[in-house]
Amino acid sequence: MPRRTRPPGLWFGLFSIALLACGTSHAQNSVNLAVDDIIRKAVDRAQVAEKQPDQKDFTYTKVSVTEELDARGNVKERKEKVYRVYFQKGATYAKLVEVNGKPTGQADMKTQSDNEAATRHVLGDAKPTKGEKSFLTPEVVARFDFKLAGQEAINGRPAYQVAFTPKSPEPPVHAIIDRLMNRISGTVWIDAQEFEIARADLKLGSEVNLLGGVVGSLKKLAYTMTRTRMADGIWLNTSSSGDFEGRKLIDAMRIKTRSRAVGFKPLG
Repeated sequence: MPRRTRPPGLWFGLFSIALLACGTSHAQNSVNLAVDDIIRKAVDRAQVAEKQPDQKDFTYTKVSVTEELDARGNVKERKEKVYRVYFQKGATYAKLVEVNGKPTGQADMKTQSDNEAATRHVLGDAKPTKGEKSFLTPEVVARFDFKLAGQEAINGRPAYQVAFTPKSPEPPVHAIIDRLMNRISGTVWIDAQEFEIARADLKLGSEVNLLGGVVGSLKKLAYTMTRTRMADGIWLNTSSSGDFEGRKLIDAMRIKTRSRAVGFKPLG
């Protein structure tokens, strides 16, 4: 049986950066906003959303696919997981219901353990803004320079297209995640009415060694996420895709991921 490997948890931590990371008349009146004002409004929106106590309960299905590729780019292992996700009283719960087309069973203790471990991954790239901690903070924003590139419709809603790059000289590095953020650039689309992140495209500018290269390195990161406004002002990550390439210890790794959220509905 081939040895199964997983991307370091830190790679999945990058997904949270993505969270950084409408009326037509409103969009027309806001077209002249400076990029600093747009980012400030997005940060303010994220901070206010954390304090909302009246988040309604809802549920949806999340389908997540992870593929491990060999040196030639051929898929050597593929895993598809289906989760039933519940948001209740400000907390998110994910129940693993299917793996590779087979329902999970009570006797499958390994699968149940996998379910608990994977819950954090589900929360990282499929969670609503309201009622949960946001990673779009003044401290994170301060690490990047932003440039307004124009406006574009995302899911039928006008959004500001904002490019971002790490500041130069690089901000101080206190942890591995800081080193990664100093190499990340991309584009975010910010909803012109509610100043929520509607889409994010991220990429890694240069290779990053993890713990001096002892643990491994990350050579490539390309990640795209789309968020959709649901009922009651809920913004949900409805699709994402990622391509990661690097080294874990002495083994080369290439991982592709994609996910989608469907069947959104309120709980009774």
